[in-house]
Order: sequence, then C-alpha cells, then structure tokens
Amino acid sequence: MSADGQMEEAKTTYREAMREALRDALSADDRVFLMGEDVGRYGGCFGVSLGLLEEFGPERIRDTPLSESAFVGAGIGAALAGMRPIVEIMTVNFSLLALDQILNNAATLLHMSGGQLPVPLVIRMTTGAGRQLAAQHSHSLEGWYAHIPGIRVLAPATIEDARHMLAPALADPDPVLIFEHGSLYNVSGELSPPAAPVDIDHATVRRPGTDISLITYGGSLSKALAAADELSTEGTSAEVVDLRTLRPLDNEAISATVARTHRAVIVDEAWRTGSLAAEISARIAEESFYELDAPVERVCSAEVPIPYARRLEEAALPQIADVVAAAHRAVG
Repeated sequence: MSADGQMEEAKTTYREAMREALRDALSADDRVFLMGEDVGRYGGCFGVSLGLLEEFGPERIRDTPLSESAFVGAGIGAALAGMRPIVEIMTVNFSLLALDQILNNAATLLHMSGGQLPVPLVIRMTTGAGRQLAAQHSHSLEGWYAHIPGIRVLAPATIEDARHMLAPALADPDPVLIFEHGSLYNVSGELSPPAAPVDIDHATVRRPGTDISLITYGGSLSKALAAADELSTEGTSAEVVDLRTLRPLDNEAISATVARTHRAVIVDEAWRTGSLAAEISARIAEESFYELDAPVERVCSAEVPIPYARRLEEAALPQIADVVAAAHRAVG
C-alpha cells in the first residue's frame, strides 16, 4: 500500500496469478478442493499449484491416479454432493479421455433431473501450441467444448483474468471449463487490485479502434495486440476484442465492434474447419451483414497435426504477420 493509502500494483506472472486465485478459493470456502494428476507434491505439471499441498494438506490438494475419466467423474460426484471441486487436467488432449463425463454427465445432469442436480464443478486445463510439444500436446479444442450446451467455457488471456476469473467460475451453478494457454504461464506484468469482480458473461475491448476489428481470445490476444500496433504505424486503427467467454459467446459485443469498424478479422489458434472462428463468422453474417464493408477474414492454424520442428510449428500457427495480412485484405 502506498503512502497515500492506495493499493499498489504488484509484479507477478500468469502462473502466480492462477496460484493466488486457487489459494484465495481454498481459504474462502472449506468446500473447495483441488484434484488432478501431480497437483500435490510435484506442484502441478505447469507449477500452478506449487506449495498448496504444504499449506492446505492432502485432503484439499489431492493427487489422483492417471485416469481422467475417473477423477473428472469423482469431481462430478463431489459437486453433486455439495462440494466445490476444482479439477485440473494436464493438457486439453487428455480431456478427451474424460469427454464422456463432461458431455454426458456434467453438462446434462441438471437438465435431465428437472433442475434437481446442479453440477458446480470447475475444470482447468492447459491448451494451445507454440511450445514444441508436437501433435500430442498442442491442441486447441476450446471450440469443441464451446459447442456443448450446459457448460460455460472461459479463456483467460491476461494476468488479471487469470487471477480473478476463478471466483465467479466457482460461484456458477453450472460446470465451468477454464482453458489456460500454455504460452501464458511465464508472462509477467503488473497486477492491479480489481475495481470490480471480473465479468465472465461479456467480452471486452482491449484496444479501441475505428478501421477494423481483430476478434480473438486466450493465447492469441497478444498476437492481435501486436498486429494492431503494427497496423497503427501504417495509419490503420484496429480494435482488439478479447472474447474471454467462449460459451456463451457475447453476441452483442461482436455485433457492436463490427458496427464500429465495419470490418473483422477473427484470430483463432484452432483449425479453420468447424472452428469457433467459423461460428463467429456465421453470427456476423447473420446479425451484422449490412454493417460489413468487406468479407470477414479468418486467421487459423494450418489443417495439419501440429509439427514438432520449431519452424514448421511456427508456420502452422497464426502469426502476427498473418493477422496484419488479413487486415490489409479487409481494409483494401
């Protein structure tokens, strides 16, 4: 705290912000516990839960067997019993081993029970490519999960959202999936005290602009902001919209940014075919067609399993130059 009584910004990382969010949740509510592979003594595959076992004990920080279906199912059961479990899945590809639990149980029980069985479960998982983890651990499957009714899908792209999205996620009566892009864990910056609780219902404008909208989420936000910086040197004003919540999508925010700029580029690390970018593009066509002065552009990953070799991986993923080129096509 400063001499004048104001709360000061603190230097931290995305990883540390997630850890503090977990610590706050565990301290605030005895019903909250964390479970997953290596979350205890090892401190989590990406170090997010490091030190929490020593602080909260093995009843609250639970290492699980290597069976995603089993421990996600246990989390669903705990939520049904009145607990507030946080389940960590190492990487999004492993979540496919628990897809039956997520799709057929967590997402449906409230509706199949006539509202009698809410499932207040939070599932965290690492997503995304760019770290030379090859085709096994470089998936961006957020769009798959955003397809499923009955769950909420979050993609914190900033240190602030990493720190403050967990609390409203735990307060949500429905299952919430939080996708943490692996490239963000080491990102550092200043963390200001929150002016208000983080809004997990609406997108936000990270940079205002007038000529074109760059619509993105998660690990691609930094690329969109860098592309906007480059475009500004050419005299093009790009608005950058961070979706934040992928289900439900904030239709009003998408329509509003298109109404302001009349052009849109959607940046999505997932594969182009059947992607979240395709859904957003369709909604723009349905709801904002007459606002458009140019076709919607999409910048997505190449339609290949992500390669291991650094240069091939970079070539397969959306890059700043790709976003700038798409903006040039739209602006003309």
